[in-house]
Amino acid sequence: MQPVVLVTGATSGIGSALCKRLLREDAGVRLCLACRSMQKAAATKAVLLAAHPAAQVTLVRLDVSSLESVLRAASEIQRRFQRLDYLFLNAGIMPNTHVNFKALISGLFSGKAVHMLSTAEGLITQEDFITADGLQAVFETNLFGHFILIRQLEPLLCCLEKSSLLIWTSSSNARKSAFSLMDYQHSKGKESYSSSKYATDLASVALNKHFNKQGLYSSVVCPGLVMTNLTYGILPSFFWKLLMPILWIIRFFTKTYTLTPYNGAEAQVWLLKQKPESLDALMKYHSCTSPMGKNYVESQKMDVEEETAEIFYQKLLELEKHVLARLNAS
Repeated sequence: MQPVVLVTGATSGIGSALCKRLLREDAGVRLCLACRSMQKAAATKAVLLAAHPAAQVTLVRLDVSSLESVLRAASEIQRRFQRLDYLFLNAGIMPNTHVNFKALISGLFSGKAVHMLSTAEGLITQEDFITADGLQAVFETNLFGHFILIRQLEPLLCCLEKSSLLIWTSSSNARKSAFSLMDYQHSKGKESYSSSKYATDLASVALNKHFNKQGLYSSVVCPGLVMTNLTYGILPSFFWKLLMPILWIIRFFTKTYTLTPYNGAEAQVWLLKQKPESLDALMKYHSCTSPMGKNYVESQKMDVEEETAEIFYQKLLELEKHVLARLNAS
């Protein structure tokens, strides 16, 4: 049977490159693009069909920063499909980003330059905001909207006859130090992106515990340092022009400098070829690129405690109950 694949955030960057690579791997997949902008989604679909005229590509409007939109999209997906084989949870934001230029410049000439430029540790902060749902925007967009989508699509994802796989786009910026169970939406901090990506790692571990016996598995990928609209928005264009030669030089020493969305999607495409049952729930799968441009995947154990993951999962369920009750009452 033709696998059914749904990709969130499919109109640009890694999401767009992933869709192109999925059809190159198997033009017979039934590909659903779940996107906030239907105009951009239609343009992406046209590009995909130009390369693969016989491909089955459908669109659904999904804004993961709006729970009302998530619920509508989930209902539409359930009407269209009888099952989902792969759900790529790729949509995300990193708004109002500020760079510590002093730390950047001093770090470039220190022994920590590679680590700093690979993880952005100590470099980036964000000014978050509140969504119409009353939630922190980065938390809702990067994690919670996807969590609600999964919960709503359980009937399509849980099947003992054939396993389904969730594939989360995490980051090397996912740091335990940026996350707190007491403030899991990161309303009091300045590293909301890092916190949301670490929360993604926790959620994936917990989902495996609760759903593996129902045929649903979850994995986390890191695309490496990829130049996308999200990345380019961090610094002024002239600064990127100054940095790019340095980044290309560092690439010879740092395998996670994938740089292009095509390279960054390597781990996601690799997971498509694996048996979900064989994957390690505590591993993060990293896209890597050799100095000669060869793409490959490496696994690395996540800095995640299963007990913390379970506590966080229960908090997500409590929040789900609260926000859905509020939506139903309105």
